[in-house]
Amino acid sequence: MIKVGLISLGCAKNLIDSEVMIGHLQQAGMAMTPEPELADVLIVNTCSFIDNAKKESIAAIHGAIDDRETDAKRHRQKIIVAGCLSQRFRQELPSLMPEVDAFIGLDQLTEVPDVINRLFTPEELANRNLVTDKPRWIPDYDTPRFRLTPKHFAYIKIAEGCNHPCSFCIIPKIRGQHRSRTQESVVREARALVASGVKEINLISQDTTYFGMDRWAGQRPNPRSGVDSSRGESLASLLRELNAIPGDFWIRLLYTHPAHWSDDLIAAIAESEKVARYIDMPLQHISDHMLGLMKRETDSAYIRTLVKKIRAGIPGVAIRTTFIVGFPGETAEDHAELLAFLEEARFERAGVFEYSREDGTRAAKMEGHLHHATRKARWNSAMKKLQALAEEINQAQIGKTMRVLIEEKGVARTEWDAPEIDGTVYVDKTIPVGTFSDVTINDWRGYDLVAAR
Repeated sequence: MIKVGLISLGCAKNLIDSEVMIGHLQQAGMAMTPEPELADVLIVNTCSFIDNAKKESIAAIHGAIDDRETDAKRHRQKIIVAGCLSQRFRQELPSLMPEVDAFIGLDQLTEVPDVINRLFTPEELANRNLVTDKPRWIPDYDTPRFRLTPKHFAYIKIAEGCNHPCSFCIIPKIRGQHRSRTQESVVREARALVASGVKEINLISQDTTYFGMDRWAGQRPNPRSGVDSSRGESLASLLRELNAIPGDFWIRLLYTHPAHWSDDLIAAIAESEKVARYIDMPLQHISDHMLGLMKRETDSAYIRTLVKKIRAGIPGVAIRTTFIVGFPGETAEDHAELLAFLEEARFERAGVFEYSREDGTRAAKMEGHLHHATRKARWNSAMKKLQALAEEINQAQIGKTMRVLIEEKGVARTEWDAPEIDGTVYVDKTIPVGTFSDVTINDWRGYDLVAAR
């Protein structure tokens, strides 16, 4: 029996890709091992979204190569590089990493058992580089998959790829054009997960708000004139169907884009009691100058109006967002406008990233790149503002009773907190893991809350 090890890097979307590979490996009768030194084949599922992720992926690959060369027991081990790095640099990597036995991309996730078998045939692979140019594959409800998350929560990838032209982002070139699953496919997968005991379903894709729109007839909707979701399947219609599934569970919405929100989507969330009052919506900036350079398809007035509409339409909602500081051409006035907006909007959950220059993006070729010290100073000032706001928001939770999902012994999450992203709640260690509980908040520590049962 061939033993396979897997190193999974990057985001939850990449994690699902790893789960799909493991599902197909197990279906083919191959055994998984958590110990790389025992593996006949080691797969490194890489990330390449920003420079730090790229460096982490390259370090993991070189680490696997070095360990194989220095450990006699691993000398015959095969190494496969998968994921975004191999997809992004499909032409360059084979010559840069001759020690790697095979490179696979996003279209080869389901083919990994066959690739491994061919690695152990006498003639081996005629071509180590199996990465196709433009990915087209998406999972289905019956795609073999072995979940790597705890039993009580799961991710569902409702679409793949992205159609947005954001000048700082390389994702469309890596993962291809947006392609949605059918609503029936997603609902069938969710039903099976809930039946297995899952208490939280996290909907993910590069842009969850674009779900179904790629199959609509006619032109792409204009974000500034609103989105008419009555023309076919949409995120709003999907949420209503998921909410109708029997059971006690949360539905969490991640990775929404501000350009495709609609009144119908706001109404669908408000009327669906199982949908967590939590909106993940990266805004990136508020200055019209920066939004234009970033190619975000929205402007400041639109964003400000949308935030107000979401808060008015969904009582008790928490909005999680992220911003980029130090983007090429950002002025001191742009940054000051962002800081003022943070104070005005008072997002319950927010983060800030320094701009990362990525080869192959429009922004990489722009003039006006800022000095790293300027980027760092602006990051520090924005984070200082967000930390102060987080303390005020946490202080306001003292005395409130909240429903939480127990993540591990003594640690839980509210519906305002996504797994592995946001804060936690410290609770009584006797409450069973994977269950819901009502707790009263009596203190806070940094970004986390402290509760008594």
